[in-house]
Amino acid sequence: MASTLVDAVRLLTVLNLFVLLGLAAVWGRNWWELRSKHAFGLLLFALLLIGEHALGAYLFLLDPTVSAWIGNPQQVPPPAQTAMAAFRALEFAGLAFLAWVTYD
Repeated sequence: MASTLVDAVRLLTVLNLFVLLGLAAVWGRNWWELRSKHAFGLLLFALLLIGEHALGAYLFLLDPTVSAWIGNPQQVPPPAQTAMAAFRALEFAGLAFLAWVTYD
């Protein structure tokens, strides 16, 4: 089960990154055309979260030390892995809703 949770964290991190890239493209285009503080704020929000998810994707997928550590249930117990997966899932739901509202 622990491996499944870690795989879910990895998958959701990458999915969130792709959703954020799409949102940043729309919000960046809106800011470029409108020059509004609201559009700039949304773009900055997306860029900051892109940075967080890019770092997370690197650590969870590519970094040999962290990716091995995070998948070891003796070092990171399943309740912590469950919490990480739940946070990423909730964030994906929020970003999916933002994407739906943005693209509607």
